[in-house]
Amino acid sequence: MDISGKTALVLGASRGLGRAIARTLGHAGARLILPYYDWPDSVREMEEEFSSLGLDYLAKPVDLREEDGVRELLRHAMERYGRLNIVINNIERGGMPIVHGPYTREQWDLEMATTLKAKWNVFQESLPYLKKEPEAVMIVISSIAALTGRKGPAGLIFNDGYAAANRAVNALTETWASQGAPEVRVNEIMLGFFEHRHAEQTRGWPLLDRRQQQEIIHHTLLGRTGRAEDLVKAVHFIIEEATFMTGTTLRLDGGYVLGGEKIPPMPEGMGGDLAIKT
Repeated sequence: MDISGKTALVLGASRGLGRAIARTLGHAGARLILPYYDWPDSVREMEEEFSSLGLDYLAKPVDLREEDGVRELLRHAMERYGRLNIVINNIERGGMPIVHGPYTREQWDLEMATTLKAKWNVFQESLPYLKKEPEAVMIVISSIAALTGRKGPAGLIFNDGYAAANRAVNALTETWASQGAPEVRVNEIMLGFFEHRHAEQTRGWPLLDRRQQQEIIHHTLLGRTGRAEDLVKAVHFIIEEATFMTGTTLRLDGGYVLGGEKIPPMPEGMGGDLAIKT
């Protein structure tokens, strides 16, 4: 898909990774729909930046946990742009135990409503518009918490509610790909420890001591956390190049899920004593 002239709904564009994705799509010629809910200082920075860059965008306040709000957002977007081609389904709560402590019932409900239900709302309300296009794509952004749960070095960052919500999102990706076919490709990018998400430039990362931070990095095979450009390249690949890929989860974690256990040398064994005789 050629991004130029397309319309892209990008969730979470006021901060960090979402803004990096929106900025890149805008530079490629996409018209942007940018919902926001909180972080007013970040929203103001986003609008000032995108206006100064001359990007074509529609920024609207909306609570994505409410389907009526999502429906109204898309109604405004269609009035302005008339089409929807790309959805970056990037919304989560991501409550870190190191920040929030043990989950209360209210925190659990908020996690499910934000990380899981809001994504579902966005899919349900945007699918009819995406289906009208000859080719369209949704990218769901999730977390390796779906695989790791709350254990190992990640246990201070991922709680069980967040892990459960992301496991459910992972299951929904395949269902959504089936619902979207053949017009809409739906794929998932499962993130490991990234700047702006779970690692540097988050509230939780500085609360870990140096040893705890290093345990996470050492558990990652590539020995570093992810950068915004790593994610942006993956997004571009799925939109522009991977036109035969749908229902797939692309794990972008630097090898964290594989890390930890060392590979031992192969034993010498019993040698020729067990050689096959012909």
